Amino acid sequence: MVDATMRFFEDLDRRGFEPLLAKSAGTLRFDLHERARTVHWLLKVDRGRLQVSQEDREADTVVVTSPALFEDLAAGREHGLAAILRGDMTISGDAQLLIQVERLFPGHPEARGPRRRFGDREVG
Repeated sequence: MVDATMRFFEDLDRRGFEPLLAKSAGTLRFDLHERARTVHWLLKVDRGRLQVSQEDREADTVVVTSPALFEDLAAGREHGLAAILRGDMTISGDAQLLIQVERLFPGHPEARGPRRRFGDREVG
């Protein structure tokens, strides 16, 4: 698995609680698809409590993209909404949940303005 992707999900799982999602609940499955192989990441959000697994289970929101694009998202080099608008990432189900979770992704390394810490990285 790609480094930034693994770090992103491991950090969410270790965190256990995220105040930014204190009013959110649902499940998101990220399907990282390349050729005949798909890697699944399942994120359960229960009023800020986070749990991550690699289960291929039903989810309220399903996001499908390539491992390379998700690596860029997890590293802050790419923005999720832009990827959706370009058609490089698809979403089905509860889009609002994805918008809420998108706040957990790191901001671009060259971004300016207020930022908060995400593990050992800053995010916008």
